[in-house]
Amino acid sequence: MQSIQEIETEIVEEFELFDDVNDKYDYIIDLGNKMDAYPESHRSDDFLVKGCQSKVWLFAQKEGEKVTYYADSNTAITKGVVSLLVRTLNHQPASAILASDLTFIDKIGLRSLLSSQRSNGLSAMIQKMKWYAEVFK
Repeated sequence: MQSIQEIETEIVEEFELFDDVNDKYDYIIDLGNKMDAYPESHRSDDFLVKGCQSKVWLFAQKEGEKVTYYADSNTAITKGVVSLLVRTLNHQPASAILASDLTFIDKIGLRSLLSSQRSNGLSAMIQKMKWYAEVFK
């Protein structure tokens, strides 16, 4: 299994292939479209991430020593953004999730691709994912 840092490096290398901002947006949308289906049983207000402009549903389960995340959004860009977070933190130990700085976000310029509202939503998603890790540690 890859570490968080290895996954982050992989993501940075993928985004280095794109010179055009529109290509980055298209790639983010494509990543969201490839996400696993979100369980309908968890598509409720209880699992909405507060602080997101779009609707983002997020929950996690502890499986052994690792945290498994499930997420979805009602907008394509936001779904792609949350897919990057899930890809990076999914199936990782809670301690590694809590210690991670998610440096790939700045390295790929993700916040600069997002409106201020969506950037705030990104922070809210990260906070919620780390909250789950804290609960499961």
